[in-house]
Amino acid sequence: MSVNKEAYEQLIADLGSHHVTLVAVSKTKSVEEIKELYDLGQKDFGENYVQEVTEKQSQLPTDIRWHFIGHLQSNKVKQITPFIHLIQSVDSLKLLQEINKQGKKNDRAIDCLLQVHIAQEETKFGLDEGELNDLLNNSISQYQNIRICGLMGMASLTDDMEKVKSEFKYLRSIFEKHAKLQTSNFKLQTLSMGMSSDYFIAIEEGSNMVRIGSLIFRART
Repeated sequence: MSVNKEAYEQLIADLGSHHVTLVAVSKTKSVEEIKELYDLGQKDFGENYVQEVTEKQSQLPTDIRWHFIGHLQSNKVKQITPFIHLIQSVDSLKLLQEINKQGKKNDRAIDCLLQVHIAQEETKFGLDEGELNDLLNNSISQYQNIRICGLMGMASLTDDMEKVKSEFKYLRSIFEKHAKLQTSNFKLQTLSMGMSSDYFIAIEEGSNMVRIGSLIFRART
């Protein structure tokens, strides 16, 4: 069995008591492994690569809610817009405009999270606070085929949990600042932060969606 059933059920119980949604990170996992977790009741799965998620989506139950959590190139948006549940990694106005364009072609509004750069590592994608403000001042209401429903962030990869805590706290402060603004297609409800190594800190700092993979899926032998 490739899914750690005991760990998954304990995680679901813990997250449920905090009203936190679990997105199971299934990148590099097989269709069989995902189906195994789906059969335990998991519906939300996170993928990093367009080709991988499109292939899996075509082979798995249609009620799975697919989250795109990796860096998304504008020229690949059209491949996932017919089925994607939530794009968590919107990091530019150009990308948002393309999602809106493809959403219109598919006659649907695409739910999105704006990814904010909170880690001190340069390799992480995301908007800084100034870029976020500029994007939100760009008449978001004109894009009728997207819905911005929250923020996403990734903390630094470090053993210094105080540093991680401060980064999550910073993202929450940005979230609360902009949550006061609400329009027809902008309403911040989801704060997606926390992964296998730091989700417990993220929840303490206000996360209501976590992205977890290695705690659930056993390492391949």
